[in-house]
Amino acid sequence: MCGIALIVSGVRIVSFDSYTECCRDRAVHSDGKEVYEPDLPIDDLKASLYRRGPDNLSCRKVLLHPHCMSSVANGDEVVKKVCSSFGELSNGCTSSALQAAAGQEDGDIGVKPVAELCFFGATLQLRGINAVSQPLVSTSGNILVYNGEIFGGIHVASDQNDAKSLLNALDTCCSCDNNWHDKGRSCVGNGGKTVPEILSTIKGPWALIYWQEKSKTIWFGRDAFGRRSLLVHWPNSDKSQFVLCSSSPPSMVTKDFGSVSSNDGSVPGEDPPLTETICKLSYWEELPCGIYSVCLPVPQNNTLPVKEELICEVKKHEWNNSLLSKLIKWERTSVIPKLGEFCLPANSLEKELDTNCSLTKNVTLSGYQHSIHKVLTALRESVLRRTTVSREFQGDLHEVRGEGSTPIAILFSGGLDSMILGALLDKCLNPKYTIDLLNVSFDGQLAPDRVSAKAGLRELQRISPLRRWRLVEIDASLSHLKQETEHVLTLIHPTNTYMITYLRILLPQDLNIGIALWLAAGGVGWVDGELCKLHKSCDRYKYKSASKVLLVGSGADEQCAGYGRHRTKFRLGGWVALHEEMRLDMQRIWKRNMGRDDRCISDHGKEARFPFLDEDVIATLLEIPLWEIAELDKPVGTGDKKILREVAKLLGLQEAALLPKRAIQFGSRIARESNRKNFGSNRAANQASAGSVVIRQPQNKLQNPQ
Repeated sequence: MCGIALIVSGVRIVSFDSYTECCRDRAVHSDGKEVYEPDLPIDDLKASLYRRGPDNLSCRKVLLHPHCMSSVANGDEVVKKVCSSFGELSNGCTSSALQAAAGQEDGDIGVKPVAELCFFGATLQLRGINAVSQPLVSTSGNILVYNGEIFGGIHVASDQNDAKSLLNALDTCCSCDNNWHDKGRSCVGNGGKTVPEILSTIKGPWALIYWQEKSKTIWFGRDAFGRRSLLVHWPNSDKSQFVLCSSSPPSMVTKDFGSVSSNDGSVPGEDPPLTETICKLSYWEELPCGIYSVCLPVPQNNTLPVKEELICEVKKHEWNNSLLSKLIKWERTSVIPKLGEFCLPANSLEKELDTNCSLTKNVTLSGYQHSIHKVLTALRESVLRRTTVSREFQGDLHEVRGEGSTPIAILFSGGLDSMILGALLDKCLNPKYTIDLLNVSFDGQLAPDRVSAKAGLRELQRISPLRRWRLVEIDASLSHLKQETEHVLTLIHPTNTYMITYLRILLPQDLNIGIALWLAAGGVGWVDGELCKLHKSCDRYKYKSASKVLLVGSGADEQCAGYGRHRTKFRLGGWVALHEEMRLDMQRIWKRNMGRDDRCISDHGKEARFPFLDEDVIATLLEIPLWEIAELDKPVGTGDKKILREVAKLLGLQEAALLPKRAIQFGSRIARESNRKNFGSNRAANQASAGSVVIRQPQNKLQNPQ
């Protein structure tokens, strides 16, 4: 995993249909005057990236000169000191170093550059036997910062790093005129593939920034489901700086928004300046999923007047992969069942499975049983790809991983999704490793998720008694998390679902979820020795999980109709309405969930992995008729996510297969505590319509929330 960033100065973006209007309106005050936009603090940006990639941090600078349009890439010193929880970087590439990058002064060429590109990469080393420092630079001058994993599409040897393998593949791409790339065609003349063709083959989560030296093109983007965060700051009429970054520096987000009185809803204290609030909230946007390019213009006579500004255009490119395009469209062959197509529940298929979730010989399956088995197989392969320790931790040469070590943890509520992940991880991970189950509660032992987590632990111990399971009980209280809450607010930014009253911003649902995820990723809690059966001692002791990889069940509810709104849509509009709602969930998951979740979890130097969002899992679920995925005319805990409940039964999880859906903000009871803190009670919060609304910022005035 990596924290990545790019700052481009001296280049003016002139058009891009999907954001031009937003960009034009974004920096306008309610009285029509332009809002002052603060400069991005470089040291703050690097500190934010370094939390994501604590193994090293470095930067590269590309200078574009007007007369020769040559680019020079130079690196700053690699930072190897781990920064503290909220501290500043005390060593490494400073702002002054950035102005004159390691040994290459402007005077060396004699002409001031017309544009500069500063690439940053902070790396968490997880794969490959050799240490890797990003940005990576090839012999041809191409530069790559890559935040992702490659689980297929591009060959990555067992001892190699993903980013290096990708850079080698990108080096073979043609450098033809950008119009070729825009049409998604290969360059037949040079025999090479285009950058979009290479990126479209990747299976796995990714976000990247790539400089193709020969064509003077910046490529950037994120995978089709947005499983890795990438924020963008589009240039405006006042400043031409273009910025890409994995997460927002704290100083670029307004944090102190006050709270609501429980009596009359008035806001105590003095309001922050509206100008400052709008500006800071508007600095970043989630980059929509896709592949983008900015081709910097090279004059035909290879010269450019010194005072002339570089003008370029952002282009968005189509995916060059038919299967991926199908997944993005989220098309299901069978949506409406015909008479007689409903099937009986799967019988005792679990008796016909061996310990590796493979069918024994001479077993004849019904159509529905075959569907269940396909989903189980796809999920097992997905978990296996994401947890192969022989690849993940070869680079960890300074730590001996012996008995009881914990390379993988699970965000664990004890619900259906996390229980399936636990049972599958047990089958994929060497028995010598302990599995950490990270559970967050804002109501001690009484929170529903804590109760189900303990019951889930006992069921996992029953089906796999030889595995060492460690339930980490992470207890928290909102009243004691002021600094942490402010920090998480910067991580969830830019969310568009704020609760607002009198133009003041309060605790949103996104923040409730973000705090729970952030605390879980930190892994600091208590372990009940007797419950976990790890030691002879029954003492309860303090513990911090050292796992660098965290499995998360995101995507299961969207694909298998696990939300209450799915049941409502089905009741009102039948199978077609249900399918359309599920499609909408999957097509907006990058904006509503994935960027936020990635930023909150990776802030601890941990990497979130989402087995339910594996490309093969998505494709498998889309091949199955919708009525085999869910039957929402049946009771809660039965018809919702029906196929996953059958998968759980095959894994021996009889109790978990009956559990109803419970979102983390409710199961951990942070939503209740948030309502009490800001409104005095849950009832008062409901009366105040404490739902989520979208802040709208029109060009000439700030409208009241709808």
